[in-house]
Amino acid sequence: MKLNRNLFLTALTLAALSAGAWAQTAASSTPAPKKKHKPAAEAAAAPAVTAADVQELKDALAAQQRQIQALQDELHRKDQVAQQAQAAASDAAAQAAAAQAAANQQIQAVTQLKVDVADLRTNVLNTAVTIQETQKTIDETLKDPMTIRYKGVSFTLGGFVAGEFVRRSRELGADLPTPFNSLTMPGASQSQLSEFFGSARQSRATLFVQGRTGHVEFSSYISGDFLSAGVTSNSNQTNSYTLRMRQAWGQAKFDNGWSFLAGQMWSLVTENKAGIGPSDDLGRVNDARPMTIDPQYSVGFSFARQYGLRVTKDLGNKVWLAVAMENAQGTLTTHNNADNFLLGEAGASNSFNINGTYTANPSPDVIAKIAFDPGFGHYEVFGLYDRFRDRVFPCVEGVVITPPATTGPCPGGVGTGPSAFGAYNASKNGGGFGANARWNFDNKHIVFGVHGFGGSAVGRYGAAGLSDIAINADGTVHLIKNLQGLATLEWHGKKLDLYAYTGAEYAARTADYDFYTNKQVGYGAPTFNNSGCYTELPPTVNTGFTPTTLANCTADTRAVIEGTAGFWYRFYNGPKGKFQFGTQYSYVTRQTWSGITPPSAPSGSPEGLDGMVFTSFRYYLP
Repeated sequence: MKLNRNLFLTALTLAALSAGAWAQTAASSTPAPKKKHKPAAEAAAAPAVTAADVQELKDALAAQQRQIQALQDELHRKDQVAQQAQAAASDAAAQAAAAQAAANQQIQAVTQLKVDVADLRTNVLNTAVTIQETQKTIDETLKDPMTIRYKGVSFTLGGFVAGEFVRRSRELGADLPTPFNSLTMPGASQSQLSEFFGSARQSRATLFVQGRTGHVEFSSYISGDFLSAGVTSNSNQTNSYTLRMRQAWGQAKFDNGWSFLAGQMWSLVTENKAGIGPSDDLGRVNDARPMTIDPQYSVGFSFARQYGLRVTKDLGNKVWLAVAMENAQGTLTTHNNADNFLLGEAGASNSFNINGTYTANPSPDVIAKIAFDPGFGHYEVFGLYDRFRDRVFPCVEGVVITPPATTGPCPGGVGTGPSAFGAYNASKNGGGFGANARWNFDNKHIVFGVHGFGGSAVGRYGAAGLSDIAINADGTVHLIKNLQGLATLEWHGKKLDLYAYTGAEYAARTADYDFYTNKQVGYGAPTFNNSGCYTELPPTVNTGFTPTTLANCTADTRAVIEGTAGFWYRFYNGPKGKFQFGTQYSYVTRQTWSGITPPSAPSGSPEGLDGMVFTSFRYYLP
């Protein structure tokens, strides 16, 4: 706008100057009109036009022409500048449009780049996870070369080969597992003989299967050894022993802390090292079994391997709750009873051992446990409920007592049986409570633990295998009170492990008086005859393999006590497996309830004892 105004003012000036110049030129070239005569004074006043004036006017006109030309040049220049500015503006607009288009393309490119970066990041993360999982798989494969992985499921083979022997100071006719409740009395011929058995029967094969889907981890475990015998098994030439199932279970473990376990497993009574969970037979998972070579472990250790159905809840990896239903069974020792009761029968030939006896169990054993891992130590409290039942047949035929009985199934003094008439089922509820505590010191090099379990009819859960029940005079079940305890001390080094255990198990007197026979019946009665426990008798059957049972030697077990110490030394422990050697010494005593003995007898409570040495060479699969 300013440029246009300057142009307008310049044009107007030029027009005025041109008009003035044109007027002067016309005045000089046009003939002057005839003048009227003016007065003399007026004529004298008019100036005369000279050549100089004309020249001055021409010069002025030329200057104006030059000024006009300069203005025109300036106007032309400014037109050029304006045109250049318009061209520049047009170029700038075009460039701006191009820049906007480019910016739009860049925005689209950046947006796409962000998407590509996000996709790339996701791919990188997925790749990293895949690499980590692959690395983990490689590490696990290197760590456990016996593991086979297929479609997300791992199959881990395990086990060990063992070459072991046991030397006992008193003969028991037993392989590596020690029958603690069968230690012989002083008068037994077996107490004058020692025994040595070499065995590879504790060699073990295992398979652990594990997989995961969603929020559930599935696992299964099966193991077996050869510590069982069939009717054709012997050690004469081929050592033809049978394969024994130790464990066979499956578990579903949820991320919310619940887990479900079913199959044959270590009983919930068995102590754990941490939390509550199933254990494999190599001790790599969770159980707190003694480290003994003796597969019957140590007196005072409470355990069972049997069918179970278990539910466990993990409460924040500090507290665990578990409830289990497990297979029931009863062990019996009773004396002087009439034939007025029935607990079960021998095993059916198509499924059980025909030489074994099986109680008719009314219900499973029910076990509940709570475990704590507060940060220092591991603690457990558990309870067991069991139930026993028998069929009672009252009275005994032809038995007359004086004076007549006033109580019992047939008062009056004369029996009228045995007869199924009036027979009935009688049940008794048993069970007990236990607790475990275990502490680690010196960065887990030292382990100290204590265990206790007690109740009615819980003897079969102890390593000594004491009896659960006796029988009252009327044929009903009489529960035996049992106590079990174990103290543990272990030291663990890089190559060497040392261990020591002291344990005891107790069975209380469980006696009743039979009015029909005027005798005490049951378990551990003070009137039972122990007079023959110190007197050796010659064999009565000429086979060379049938020692004579001591006469007049009831010797019901009151307590079994054992002290054990041993070590394991690992020659090699690496990716090729593990090779180790161990030695164990145990001293066991079986103390009995006092009974009737002659004055010459050393004691009314005869005692069996044994000193045992075990050695073991084992190679574990990697």
